[in-house]
Amino acid sequence: MATAPFDFRSADGHHLSGRLDLPDGAPRAYALFAHCFTCTKQSIAAVRIARSLTQRGIGVLRFDFTGLGESEGDFADSTFSGNVRDVVAAAAGMAEKGMVPRLLIGHSLGGAAVLAAAGDIASVAAVAVIGAPFDVKHVTLQFGDRLPELMEKGEAEVDLGGRPFNMRRSFIDDLDRHDQKSRIADLRRALLVLHSPVDQTVGAENAGAIFQAAKHPKSFVSLDTADHLLTRPSDAAYAADVISAWASRYLGADLATGSEWAEEMPEKNVVVEETGGGKFQVAVKTGHSRFIADEPKDVGGLGSGPSPHQLVAAGLGACTTMTLRMYAERKGWPVAHIRTEVRHVTEKGTTPPDLFTRDITISGDLDAEMRQRLIEIAEKCPVHKTLTAGARITTRESGRN
Repeated sequence: MATAPFDFRSADGHHLSGRLDLPDGAPRAYALFAHCFTCTKQSIAAVRIARSLTQRGIGVLRFDFTGLGESEGDFADSTFSGNVRDVVAAAAGMAEKGMVPRLLIGHSLGGAAVLAAAGDIASVAAVAVIGAPFDVKHVTLQFGDRLPELMEKGEAEVDLGGRPFNMRRSFIDDLDRHDQKSRIADLRRALLVLHSPVDQTVGAENAGAIFQAAKHPKSFVSLDTADHLLTRPSDAAYAADVISAWASRYLGADLATGSEWAEEMPEKNVVVEETGGGKFQVAVKTGHSRFIADEPKDVGGLGSGPSPHQLVAAGLGACTTMTLRMYAERKGWPVAHIRTEVRHVTEKGTTPPDLFTRDITISGDLDAEMRQRLIEIAEKCPVHKTLTAGARITTRESGRN
């Protein structure tokens, strides 16, 4: 699994901090994870569920809501409406990078946020919520005996999970604007509700209310003895297993098990299929390798991966480098490192119009004769021969879905 920073701007102009967790091969789908109230992207549930989903080929973005973790903004100014806008902004940031989210996952109040945001994210096909409240006003129960002071004075310090937070009445007033029952009824996405029957923070009756309000397709899974924050690794892993298996039916990708993700294709076959991201983005699969190809933005693509001509250039560069390494090893020459850079241009009015320019850098204690011979050998690599000699292509329709 690879993890990289993924930052974006909120609708309110704040710099929001995220982490993008990616599987070893090209993701077959992308998910967006919204953490629990006052938690961060580094919460136990967020990290463990994201890690488990990447093992099943799903890329996951987890981010800090405004005013939390490493994100800009003052938490005291935050509202549930702002959280919903943050989810929508995160999805837009993913789509801009060619990683269109098809699955939303929300934990606790983050679950309520993804239920509210789903209608504004066209790419989403499925929503999974963990320990989510049915009525967002449920969160005020965490304010305890400070709620009257908060309502009267307009601001108060409250204890949330053992940490002090300044809260303003604007947060409470905003909660009245949200009719989650209607939103859930109009979700028009597959819904998975996961909840522990012994959840002491958000009672299991909330899961029942969400399930009753939703229309099919909907599913409910009990998390048995799990606590609200899924602090036990086995509980987080189980939730991830259930989510990925369930999502496979709705994401248009085979996500059911890790073994299927790792299933090797015939060694010499390459499969290329659309991902649904942008106009041209495709997933390329060969053997155990998976990656994304695309077109540049200036021709209508997302720029999320190499273009078809760049892939041809990559084939030439790879073949050249490998051929030179094999030849040097056979000769016993002290070649330390080989680097091949390939550029492609189309020159109108020339025959053939496509020109590949290859610059080869060879490091090692070699004399001029050795270096000249290696340059000659470069023109004998199989891909070079294919490009210069031409190839035959047959095309047939293999079936219909």
